[in-house]
Amino acid sequence: MTKIKILLTLLLTIFVLAACNTTEETNPESTTEPNSSTEEENDSDSDEEKDGMDHSDMNMSGSGEVPEDLQKASNPTYPEGSQAIINADHMKGMNGAEATIVGAYDTTVYAISYTPTNGGEKVTDHKWVIHEELENPGKESLVTGEEATVTADHMKGMKGATAEIDSATETTVYMVDFELTTSGEKVTNHKWVTEDELEPTK
Repeated sequence: MTKIKILLTLLLTIFVLAACNTTEETNPESTTEPNSSTEEENDSDSDEEKDGMDHSDMNMSGSGEVPEDLQKASNPTYPEGSQAIINADHMKGMNGAEATIVGAYDTTVYAISYTPTNGGEKVTDHKWVIHEELENPGKESLVTGEEATVTADHMKGMKGATAEIDSATETTVYMVDFELTTSGEKVTNHKWVTEDELEPTK
């Protein structure tokens, strides 16, 4: 009987130890931390993707062609070939970049809202479209709230879209070359930067 008791005690001890090991392996506390980290990484990736998507439809570089009726500025603050610092964040890496002036033009510049023709989400306060990039706008500048069809293709789905004028300003606009401060990628013939978005180089 003593041997049987000892054997039963040993078996019971082994069973208890085995049960403890299983509990430790499946303890939620041991798996929560990695899962949380993974979720945070996934959230971070999603944010990065969203940030990237904010600019994926922008044609950062242009052909250099301008509308035939666009008038060159007679005495621009920043003449063609000169340098200036950009104080605008139309895209990541633009603000603070040193720009080379490719062209300077006197016109009316508009911030617009529109729904892309390719079915994308509505774009609000897009900067900038100039008067000569609207379809038959007439000689007079449009005013806030008026609508016009866009002939420019700065963004996918922009050309042919009906835009509402958010703001209108008569000023000198510039076409510029610059390198993104975030990646060093060269952007050429970017349209447009307004005069108050530029400052002299030091």
